[in-house]
Amino acid sequence: MNKNKEGKNNKQNKGLLISAITLIAIIIILAGVAIYFATSNKNNDDKTIAYTDLIEQISYGNVEKVEMTVGSTSIKVKMKDQEEEKKSIVPNTEAFIELVQQKKLEGNDIKLEQKSKNALLQIPATLLSLLPTLIMVALFVMIFKMQGLGEKGQVYEDTERKTKIRFEDVAGLDEEKEELIEIVDFLKRPEKFSKMGAKIPKGVLLYGKPGTGKTLIAKAIAGEADVPFISMSGSEFIEMFAGLGASRVRKLIDKARKLSPCIVFIDEIDAIGARRTSNSGAETENNQTLNQLLVEMDGFSSEETIIVLAATNRPEMLDNALLRPGRFDRQITIPTPDLKGRLDILKIHSKDKRLSDEVNLESIAEDTAGFTGAELANILNEGAIIATIKKHEEIENSDIEEAVKKVTVGLEKHSRVYSEKDKKLTAYHEAGHAVVSKYLPTQTDVKEVSIIPRGVAGGYTMYKSDEDKYYISKTEMKEKLIALLGGRAAEKLVLDDISTGASNDIEVATKIAREMVTKYGMSDNLGPIDFQGKEQNDMFVFGENIGDKIGQEVKLLIDEAYKEAQKLLMDHRDKLDTIAQTLLQKEKINEQEFKKIFE
Repeated sequence: MNKNKEGKNNKQNKGLLISAITLIAIIIILAGVAIYFATSNKNNDDKTIAYTDLIEQISYGNVEKVEMTVGSTSIKVKMKDQEEEKKSIVPNTEAFIELVQQKKLEGNDIKLEQKSKNALLQIPATLLSLLPTLIMVALFVMIFKMQGLGEKGQVYEDTERKTKIRFEDVAGLDEEKEELIEIVDFLKRPEKFSKMGAKIPKGVLLYGKPGTGKTLIAKAIAGEADVPFISMSGSEFIEMFAGLGASRVRKLIDKARKLSPCIVFIDEIDAIGARRTSNSGAETENNQTLNQLLVEMDGFSSEETIIVLAATNRPEMLDNALLRPGRFDRQITIPTPDLKGRLDILKIHSKDKRLSDEVNLESIAEDTAGFTGAELANILNEGAIIATIKKHEEIENSDIEEAVKKVTVGLEKHSRVYSEKDKKLTAYHEAGHAVVSKYLPTQTDVKEVSIIPRGVAGGYTMYKSDEDKYYISKTEMKEKLIALLGGRAAEKLVLDDISTGASNDIEVATKIAREMVTKYGMSDNLGPIDFQGKEQNDMFVFGENIGDKIGQEVKLLIDEAYKEAQKLLMDHRDKLDTIAQTLLQKEKINEQEFKKIFE
């Protein structure tokens, strides 16, 4: 560990220790005050005499001595034939003194002693009165320490801690890396661009699905340029106290100016960069933080080689002011990898894995279309864990296949006990999906059908995903609806009843049908119109009853798909029964067995 890091850790530990000691001291003081008042109140109940009772006892001649302090309404009373003194509160001290003097003139042998104030005795009372204020001050100090007014952001700046990630460690993003090479070139040789009169972009926005490698490629830029890398999450700017977010933005940019040339990376920037509103509360704090970020980016001078990289998976949430030229000049989409990209990613993450010779990374890449880099890394890691548990010498194909199912569907649950009725229902439900999909030209081949529960599913039908799709046709989406409703149609056809098992299928089918109508303009009656819009009330531009018309179109798509699924199953009832009965016997059918049934 280097000295800078060690010093920083010692400073943080010292701050935490001081905070802990302060908290313990506050607790002890509060406990002491509580005990003091509890015991004093208990004792005072026995040693206090009411003022009316005191006057009555003085009249009877039962009071031996009264002790008073100048300026105080509290008095001490000594009764005849009693050792302990009692206390009382006098409403009017002058009237009380006249009363006692009067009783003495009447022959009552009562003694009256008057004492002056003792300044030393007042100190504990003064401290006690200041105690709530001291506690509040201590609590505020602790809260501000916890809110982190000090340095924020993880800095990779010194030789030992600079990010060691390079472009060669990032796979599946060849075009995106080429786009960012000029950023690296500017960080290394800014004078080359300034001579030509070119201005480097102040900010680069990376957006894409979670796990696609946005943070990784940001670190790779810093690694290639060999410059400090300051990393901070958007949520770290936002706190419960107004103004802290803006303060942290200023401190972050000040730190960057000291380390220039450098890269500032803000992950999940939508936490502070969402569209500004006129609302109060948390929204106002977000607005102030965003405004400060915009001001700081506008204030970069040409001599300051600072590039702000930001990542988000919700670009539609961002304020337009962030995306205008001079701020985040470039927006780069980080997509899910294609077949070649997936293969390259698998090769990188398999370097430190003991893979069997039978493991075919190309086959895994073909079966994982749509997977992100993080998901592919997770599959190989899960495969290694499964191989270790099964005591294999190397990671085998079966381990990888099990890992894919575990990641996509869930953990297999052999221990769950099914009744014969539920088992039959599940078998026909899954057989319905498989048979319907087989006779739909646009649907991919069935890879496996099982009635062994996984995750929350009672059974599952897996399909081969060996093709990267960038566009989906209307026919394909309609046939996807038919495949999804095949399970419900099989239940109704064979058992003359329906169950809750199709709830997820119906949810997905309804979402697809709604998007076909409202997002992709695939309704013949409503036409190619986007009814979703960016604002909540955009849809009502098309009339008050547009919601009813959209609902009717969605229902029509679902009804047609359900009827087609029923027709296919009735036409191929023999295949449906064969697959269901095979599932009841074997619980699982693989790709080869499935094809054999249809041959």
